[in-house]
Amino acid sequence: MSDVITVGLDIAKHVFHVHGADERGRAVFSKKIGRAKLLDFFAAQPRCMVALEACGGAHHWARQLAQLGHEVRLIPPAYVKPFVKRQKNDAIDAEAICEAAQRPSMRFVAVKSEGQQAAGLVFRTRDLLVRQRTQLINAIRGHLTEYGWIAPKGPSHVTKLVDSIEEETIASSLPAAARPMFQVMLDLLAELNGQVTDLDKEIARRAREDEISRRLMTIPGIGPISATAIAALAPPIETFAKGRDFAAWLGLTPLQKSTGGKQKLGATSKMGERTLRRLLIIGSSAVVQQASKRGAPKGSWLERMLTRKPRMLVTVALANKMARIVWALLVKRENYRAPVLAKA
Repeated sequence: MSDVITVGLDIAKHVFHVHGADERGRAVFSKKIGRAKLLDFFAAQPRCMVALEACGGAHHWARQLAQLGHEVRLIPPAYVKPFVKRQKNDAIDAEAICEAAQRPSMRFVAVKSEGQQAAGLVFRTRDLLVRQRTQLINAIRGHLTEYGWIAPKGPSHVTKLVDSIEEETIASSLPAAARPMFQVMLDLLAELNGQVTDLDKEIARRAREDEISRRLMTIPGIGPISATAIAALAPPIETFAKGRDFAAWLGLTPLQKSTGGKQKLGATSKMGERTLRRLLIIGSSAVVQQASKRGAPKGSWLERMLTRKPRMLVTVALANKMARIVWALLVKRENYRAPVLAKA
């Protein structure tokens, strides 16, 4: 039997499928393995490269396999799909993963440690609570509409919304059966607000203690949440050869539909890490809003863009620029220095 050089592993909850190939890419074995026997199988295998799709649980299995001495590679699912040969099942997926891993130009995902995943969990939790709070506010507004009360939109009006419900004039106009239900929603809203506040304090504490986060917060538009999110969720900055690659990974570059030597750029790609992309756009939006009200520095890039481009386009362009600045600061290990405008 030929020596196995590459193994494609299609992971699942209970039943896994492995596909082994030799140095010429020929199939050596293809078999199903139960979850309990997976590590025993790889412990008995000679040291080789094991490839997985970067999906749920992939980082856990990558760490486990690396401890056994194997070289583990995680591949984005979108890069595996072109190698799937007709239809779809576990065996075909494992074969496609194995074949994709052998391509010289294939791009891989860095394996995260348990600490890195734990650091990113605070942002996932905060996003979940913020979404639940938004759903709850919309539910309260919608139910009030059924009784003729129109509440303003947006989380900034939450205090007015709560006060309006607790006022005797509104409370007395609601049916007796509806008042306890509104009180349940108000109590839940107060609890969610408290939990989000506690998470914001935890994120701010981490930002103060982390050197990388403090460096990133010197960039206009990047606060504690964005800085610690970049430090926790972004892969090693050495993964990217230049700042534009990092911006493209965040999905802040335009789609290309070029052909025949003619460059055609489309809308923003919105590919990659959407949490970081959203935070950078929120930060750039605040900078653009402040520049629109108070005016951008005379002769600056932002001033020139605002005079000839739509505001939303400038916001996304500034987010792209911020991503490239982030890459430069992390590579050079320096703090941000505002550009000095040349004198006329």
